[in-house]
Amino acid sequence: MSKLKIGVIGMSEGNGHPYSWSAIFNGYDPAYMKDCPFPVIPDYLSKQQFPEDGLGQLGQVTHVWCQDKAIAEHIAAASNIANVVTDMEQMIGSIDALLLARDDAENHYQMALPFLKAGIPVFIDKPMAVKKEEAEKIWAACQYSNQVFSCSSLRFSKELQLTAQDREAIGTIRIVEGSMVKKWDTYAIHVLEPAVAQIPHRGKLLEVKSIGSEEARQVLIRWENVTGYFKTTGNIPYPLEIKFLGEKGSVAKTVTDTFSAFKNSLTAFVATIQDPSKNIPQEETMELVNILELGQA
Repeated sequence: MSKLKIGVIGMSEGNGHPYSWSAIFNGYDPAYMKDCPFPVIPDYLSKQQFPEDGLGQLGQVTHVWCQDKAIAEHIAAASNIANVVTDMEQMIGSIDALLLARDDAENHYQMALPFLKAGIPVFIDKPMAVKKEEAEKIWAACQYSNQVFSCSSLRFSKELQLTAQDREAIGTIRIVEGSMVKKWDTYAIHVLEPAVAQIPHRGKLLEVKSIGSEEARQVLIRWENVTGYFKTTGNIPYPLEIKFLGEKGSVAKTVTDTFSAFKNSLTAFVATIQDPSKNIPQEETMELVNILELGQA
């Protein structure tokens, strides 16, 4: 397949993915990227070598739209994007794929819809939706199976993956715990998804119980064979951690390399364009949306 021409839609509050995801494909301009409102992004980009560590061989981000043109222009300058459009639908006909790099799930359907109707594959940033009804609307708008790819990039974090040695030390997993800062709706998915993806024996989802405020929240999840405890802590600093507890022991996993997780998820998206069978199972994404919705109660 020839190199993809990719569009990016940004940005939502607290989410710098339009900068980082575009830079992973295009490289970046340090003079502009230093003014990125998310200092962690120029920090980890500066530790990479471009183009060697990027994905320029797979595609190039050629178009960007934001609700504020000045923001779009800065993203374009920082991440080497040639075209800033004033109407997102102006991209249609000029791009092969779309990065919907916003985590305000309530806007995902409306923003993705014209691109889905045009048959363009879309990577929808986490969470795809926080209500099952919204997720079903997105899938119903697809022109073909697996047109939408959506995940937390931490699903693809090698640091969160259980090794064969880990699984031997743990035995059969019976309990999983996860913690994450910020809000449940937008950030719990970062620990939920990499945990759920690694516990195929969990069985049917039976119950979700939630207590707490809009930001700080604790949620009990009961599957047929596994129990989960997940919490978000709002603005209170707390480490991102997933702990797997089994019949023989436990293992805790944390993340320090977010660049590789982003790169791996973008690589996976491109792979689904080439071979749709490589997409994340729709029923698993729907299970995660269901947990997010029930966890808001």
